[in-house]
Amino acid sequence: MALTMQLLVVGLLPWAFLLPPGGWAGEIIGGKEAKPHSRPYMAYLQMKRNNDHYTCGGFLVAKSFVLTAAHCWGDRISVTLGAHNIRKREPSRQVIQVRRQIPHPQYDRETLNNDIMLLQLAEPAKLDGWVETIALPCAGEEAEPGMVCRVAGWGRTIATDHSSAASALQEVEVEVLADAECNYRNYVSSTMLCAGLPWKGKDSAKGDSGGPLVCGAKAQGIVSWGPDTPPGVYTRVSTYNKWIKDTMRGAYP
Repeated sequence: MALTMQLLVVGLLPWAFLLPPGGWAGEIIGGKEAKPHSRPYMAYLQMKRNNDHYTCGGFLVAKSFVLTAAHCWGDRISVTLGAHNIRKREPSRQVIQVRRQIPHPQYDRETLNNDIMLLQLAEPAKLDGWVETIALPCAGEEAEPGMVCRVAGWGRTIATDHSSAASALQEVEVEVLADAECNYRNYVSSTMLCAGLPWKGKDSAKGDSGGPLVCGAKAQGIVSWGPDTPPGVYTRVSTYNKWIKDTMRGAYP
């Protein structure tokens, strides 16, 4: 694995609800707090893996399915929908356990190629305005270089500070880059895309893994990996359009 590569998942941290008040500050790197409940498709994932706790992001694509990164696996996963501030009690919330984790069959843990996973929920989410699905791009419908998109999450707000995970949902604008500008060793242009201009310092960070890169009204990317500075690397959702549809259609009831 390239030395610059980092999974954007929070590691070895206690559940967000157990952190002391005032333990988080700032913004998603270079961004700002999102308008409460303006992104009703956002999912907050709490994973238990080998007795350690982790968090990731995800997004609701159907009543019974959340899309996230394949590296956001766990022995057990709980999905929180309808949240804004994960440290507060909010009546809008729905907390649902994951029945089944379905990573892409060609997911490579070393290179992070095909870093995409569907989570089948134990019960369907209630779509009520606080919780809604987001549209996915059609096959071949690409996010073009220069397009300005948004990424959101509850991850770190300072790339190198483990204690800077956000309590309220943060968002930032990032610009999609041409493949030639993303010259990381393990970058695969057919399955990944790059976003975030290095000199602007705006990026997703650890803990944002699995969250959506939203261009217009569609989720074009999934936060996957990258160094501490932009650009970040996202799974290219349009490549997996058929796999997503076929998997949801064929999932166990």
